[in-house]
Amino acid sequence: MANKKIEIYTDGACSGNPGQGAFCSVLTFDGHRKEIIEKYKNTTNSRMELLGVVAALESLKVDGWDVIIYSDSKYVVDSVEKGW
Repeated sequence: MANKKIEIYTDGACSGNPGQGAFCSVLTFDGHRKEIIEKYKNTTNSRMELLGVVAALESLKVDGWDVIIYSDSKYVVDSVEKGW
């Protein structure tokens, strides 16, 4: 039996750096979809990119599923792949 899979798609942005910003995370799993959106008044682009991933991972309520994260942020990808 194959492991169940959760896919997480994230993006974050900021107008001004620092400035107003937001992130969105979309989780898809077992035929379901969950969206997380948060806005901040004074933040940075990097913070929004990272918080999108953090918020999605913190929302997980299952163990033992494969988790795949998709991000267009080199900062996020390098943070994970290089162990920052």
